[in-house]
Amino acid sequence: MYRATTNGIEVSVEPYYLDDESEPENGHFVWAYMVEVHNGSDVPVQLRTRYWKIVDGLGRVEEVRGAGVVGEEPWIEPGDTFDYSSWCPLKTSSGIMQGSYGMEREDGSTFEAAIPAFSLDLPDEIRSLN
Repeated sequence: MYRATTNGIEVSVEPYYLDDESEPENGHFVWAYMVEVHNGSDVPVQLRTRYWKIVDGLGRVEEVRGAGVVGEEPWIEPGDTFDYSSWCPLKTSSGIMQGSYGMEREDGSTFEAAIPAFSLDLPDEIRSLN
């Protein structure tokens, strides 16, 4: 599990390889990842935006920006956790992802909560990118 904490917001990510969805012979490798966003602060926050930087095993970079996550912009109360899963296809057998969530407090102030860098590696390979 990979973790990062910003202003009391802890983001934890656990990636796993989807063998059944991948086609290595065609250069198509798919990972899923579980994300938990825990509000350890003393005020409610809303997850408004997401930013992902995805780097494949050849160093090619893709950036993804958008509103919320999985079609939601959830409010997370102090002490609560919001979790979701998503997936990422790559053309190589390894890669790395990292990013941030744009968070907003009730008073309208905003900050970026770090998403920790995490490796996307085949199950039998050594994790070498992170």
